[in-house]
Amino acid sequence: MSETPIAAPEPGARDPAVSGQPRRRVIPSPHRGRPHPLRRLSRGLKALGPGLITGAADDDPSGIGTYSQAGAAFGTGLLWLALYLLPLAIAVQEMCGRIGLVTNKGIAGVLRECYSRRLLYVAVGLLLIANTINVGADLGAMAASVQMLAPGLSFIPILVGFAVGILLLEIFVPYRHYARILKLLTLSLLAYLITAIIVQPDWAALLLATIVPQIQFTPAYFALVVAVIGTTISPYLFFWQASEEVEENKLRHRGRHSKDPIRQERSLRAQLRGLRLDTTLGLGAAAVTFWFIVTTTSATLHADGITNITSASDAARALEPLVQTFPNAGKVAQVIFAVGIIGTGLLAVPVLAGASAYSVAEALGWREGLARPLYQARGFYGVIALSTLVGMALNLLGVNPIQGLVYAALINGLIAVPLLALILSAANNRRVMGEYANGRLSNIMGVITLLALAVAGIVTVVSLWAQ
Repeated sequence: MSETPIAAPEPGARDPAVSGQPRRRVIPSPHRGRPHPLRRLSRGLKALGPGLITGAADDDPSGIGTYSQAGAAFGTGLLWLALYLLPLAIAVQEMCGRIGLVTNKGIAGVLRECYSRRLLYVAVGLLLIANTINVGADLGAMAASVQMLAPGLSFIPILVGFAVGILLLEIFVPYRHYARILKLLTLSLLAYLITAIIVQPDWAALLLATIVPQIQFTPAYFALVVAVIGTTISPYLFFWQASEEVEENKLRHRGRHSKDPIRQERSLRAQLRGLRLDTTLGLGAAAVTFWFIVTTTSATLHADGITNITSASDAARALEPLVQTFPNAGKVAQVIFAVGIIGTGLLAVPVLAGASAYSVAEALGWREGLARPLYQARGFYGVIALSTLVGMALNLLGVNPIQGLVYAALINGLIAVPLLALILSAANNRRVMGEYANGRLSNIMGVITLLALAVAGIVTVVSLWAQ
């Protein structure tokens, strides 16, 4: 690297080195090819990372299936959840990301310090169960979507192809590299927004349904409430974002050796500001997607009397108004739906399996991280392989792949209750978090989320038990 040139003294001028004054360096003029606002925008975009991936992974196949079922079964009756869950989801994910940034450890690593090993293993075990079931549901939906387009293909080979392909990518290719490409596939979800505009719903009625909850006291309604909460505020996202903030922190500070506490403090505060923006944008986009999926399926499937989605073809019918002027409109709608399911699945399955691996590795003190090669973290990648392959095998139990998405979301919602309680406790532990422990607003939002999950879960379990 070339050194900055030193200005030569003018004729007759005293040499600064002789006079004891420091020599002045010539500062090169800034590059004129990029305006200052664009440089600022570029720095801002670089700050976006784990939160944006969290938002994208939040709209996984389980999310699409659950939101579609919500719109088909109850019309706009669950639309209010898109509005009221958004600030809760942002608060919870910010809390998890903050734990990762401040402690430089994932959730399981922090729980290991705060609680007994037995409680830690129970928490990690619950996460493994929820994540593995979700992996299986997402893989099954992806295979069913391909089979919908090519009925002559067998379900099992497609399923195995997706599982093995995702596993090889996650082990041998850094996730952040191919995730950038996969995000393009999720743009197919914009089809729900366009379809909602095409069907010309009553926007005033939709606004009212968004602001005023329409609660129905039935087991099916509360089961879907828990499923929607579970797929929006998912346990795997808690663990994933905290661990990815740690990974990002390692990459960000690689090669830096400054031990100046003031500089470190400023850096941490800047990272926390970036975390909040990142998380808000990612989950905001996920909430908008949720709203338009429910709106579209309500105006199409529910209006046509389809209240129970049992296949990928049923779910894809919601997009037919978008392509009604096309030849073979039904097939085109199926292609759009399949691209959305496959794209979000390719993004989400590595996140699910990765969250499981992070939690197990941190609980057992193994070396972990998607930035490490296979030979440096065999146990970590072993958990990823086990979670993916067991999830794949769950599809052999004969559960309907599309309905399995809703079941997975329901299980996530129930398991999130004890895990969120532990995270809240850790985030309030000043011995661990210091001055960055939860403030009043974070605690209020966290407790509201916990109570909402707990009450909806208890009502659902009691109602289903009484049937």
